[in-house]
Amino acid sequence: MRRKNKLKMKNILVFIILIIIIILAGYFFFQKNGKIDLKVGEILEKEEVIEDFSNLSFEKVKEYAEKKHLKLNVTYDYSDEIAKDNVISGSEENGEVTVKVSLGSLPLDKFKELKVNELGNVPIMMYHGIQNVENKYTGGNIDKDGYNRTSKAFLEDLEFYYQKGYRMIRLEDYINGIINVEMGYSPIILTFDDGNANNFQVIKKNDDGTLVFDENSAIGVLEKIKNKYPDMNVTATFFLNGGLCNQKEYNEDIMKWLIENGYDIGNHTISHVDFKKINTTKTQEEVGALYQKLEDIIPGKYVKIIALPFGSPYVKSHANFAYILDGEYNGNSYHTESALRVGWEPEVSPFNSSFDKTYLKRCRAYDNNGKEFDITMVFKNLEYNKYISDGNAEMIVIPRSKQDKLGEVTLKVVTYEE
Repeated sequence: MRRKNKLKMKNILVFIILIIIIILAGYFFFQKNGKIDLKVGEILEKEEVIEDFSNLSFEKVKEYAEKKHLKLNVTYDYSDEIAKDNVISGSEENGEVTVKVSLGSLPLDKFKELKVNELGNVPIMMYHGIQNVENKYTGGNIDKDGYNRTSKAFLEDLEFYYQKGYRMIRLEDYINGIINVEMGYSPIILTFDDGNANNFQVIKKNDDGTLVFDENSAIGVLEKIKNKYPDMNVTATFFLNGGLCNQKEYNEDIMKWLIENGYDIGNHTISHVDFKKINTTKTQEEVGALYQKLEDIIPGKYVKIIALPFGSPYVKSHANFAYILDGEYNGNSYHTESALRVGWEPEVSPFNSSFDKTYLKRCRAYDNNGKEFDITMVFKNLEYNKYISDGNAEMIVIPRSKQDKLGEVTLKVVTYEE
């Protein structure tokens, strides 16, 4: 009997040893193949870790980032070695995956065919009021000088820009040399001065807090185009005075809505002052007080750009100009990155050696029978010297003959023979 028990115990021990060997063998096999992990006696799926992103497909990287809940940062570049849509280089660090994705080989023939020129000119269009009324003067002009447009004319303007191959970019991106436009297309910038109520006329505020805008207001028309042409990248910068959006009940709601929906807000002074007629102390009050108001409502979310009322001063050498850019008001210092003139013609590329972001020209969006830099004249002239994008914000492509106009840049530069 005792012998029988010993044999039974021995068989059990052998069986246990065999089970342990099988489990360990499975563990080491799957561990080597990166499929499972053994924890507290259980076999669990092992989380994939990518150590080298090079030459992986971008789709695989996206899946990996989504699976691990990582933020994905992507830039693009051309490569003769790495196939299109594969990763040139990448890394994972601090909860983020950063990769550079290949656009394939440089399409020099395509650049030539499309006449890509990232030293071409960029139109900064200047609007004021948009009203749902009949035109009283030439074309879509409501006032004699064409500072205000009918809603119908404004919609036609946007359709015209789109059909002519222009795509909107943020003014702030332009002054910082970030031109993210599809290859073969051209950037355009929209600005609105004065904070007219008809730019963003609110009809009502719903119970859930959402705003309903007049479809014939500037925002109503812009949103209509945004829905019709998603690739238009609709955006604009609204320059406000002390009255903000001139709808006391909704001012703050409108401003927050603009920021949340892809628009920007800038400085047009607290009382729409003529800088030629005041001293440096008053200049700082006009600029600083409006910045302070914006900071109170949308802290850190406005652009540090000023649209000069009346376009003054007309020269940078004016005593007040330095205080438009830098000054102090009510114990707070401010810095303005760029000042916009009333202007008349498109500005140069931000990569042009003559680019001066502190003093930029704008085009008045009005009709004048193709004369005096109206919309027709501006875009007719642009056909010969407009900015045409290479489709890659990380690179500058220009015809070799334009090299002498290139300023100091940090981006990769590619040239081609015309």
